[in-house]
Amino acid sequence: MIAIDHDDYHAEHVGRTRDGRQFLLTNPFDPATDASPGCEFVALYTFDQTGQLIEARIDSLGPRADLDAEARRSLYLERLACLGDVSFERVEVAPFCLEQFGLQFGLVARAPEEEGDEWAVEMQPGNYMAFFAPWDSGEYDT
Repeated sequence: MIAIDHDDYHAEHVGRTRDGRQFLLTNPFDPATDASPGCEFVALYTFDQTGQLIEARIDSLGPRADLDAEARRSLYLERLACLGDVSFERVEVAPFCLEQFGLQFGLVARAPEEEGDEWAVEMQPGNYMAFFAPWDSGEYDT
């Protein structure tokens, strides 16, 4: 299980619903490159009380260069409102990986590539939150 502490940055909207489900509302992204304009997303992941993924609602917003910031914020707030009454707090969830829009989404485990490297669990796409042992620390690197 990966612990994620509520904070004022990437984990601003993590917590529990009134019925005990855990959730993570976030903004994954596929970075722009010379070969691709990239893409921005809004993702709402919900988990049962034991931390197993129940549902992933992922919306594509198109390239950052063409992003309608108000539409993004509106959709993000709509996803948050659909959860009903929530408390923002630590969640403990299992790593997961699913494919949508031709990309991997989720808390994806990454094996060490070289001797001395550590196992990691990365929020994908975008690798904007990386978790390392101890998995119950609640902390992440950006």
